[in-house]
Amino acid sequence: MSGSSIEALDLAALLCSRVCHDLISPVGAIVNGLEVLEEEKDEATKQFALDLIKKSSRTASAKLQFCRIAFGAAGSAGAQIDLGDAEAIARGFLEDDKTKLAWNLPRALLAKDRVKLLLNMLVIAGQAIPRGGKITVDPIRTGDSMGFKVSAAGANAKVPPAVPSLITGEDGEGLDAHRIQPFYAGLLARACGVTATVTMDGETVVVAAQ
Repeated sequence: MSGSSIEALDLAALLCSRVCHDLISPVGAIVNGLEVLEEEKDEATKQFALDLIKKSSRTASAKLQFCRIAFGAAGSAGAQIDLGDAEAIARGFLEDDKTKLAWNLPRALLAKDRVKLLLNMLVIAGQAIPRGGKITVDPIRTGDSMGFKVSAAGANAKVPPAVPSLITGEDGEGLDAHRIQPFYAGLLARACGVTATVTMDGETVVVAAQ
């Protein structure tokens, strides 16, 4: 696997590994919570376990909905996705006590691959601010088409290692469940006929596609 090429089976396997990696934590927490409910007699502890199960269930559901569109088929070939639906899914996936999302895109139907690209750009932006912060999504107008600018601002914001070369397809060596996501974002960008970049703008990480 090198450059911007990758075998279809390898791509499918690595993306599946990535989705499983995202879901292991909340699903594991649900299992642990259920075990506590079965074995624990203390009511306070049982209530804590129940709260954990509820929170982890919501997290798992949000991640599944996000991954279904960001990595999955999400409809037939040539399908369009409502940006309003994409916003709701992105908020469920990204927003928590530490991270907030400012969505400045118009309500519109866009080609499936373009929305998939946007969601993958948001994943990269989220990774750029591991301690939380604000992610802002703005449109980039180029003629009749719309590109995206995703800005991530937060404490110690930085471009994740190797991501700029992975998203451009310059680095395709040693792909694993962690590195496949930005590489896949680059594949989507090229399929949409746009160029994706990840750069620093002062103390803000900017993921752009136009």
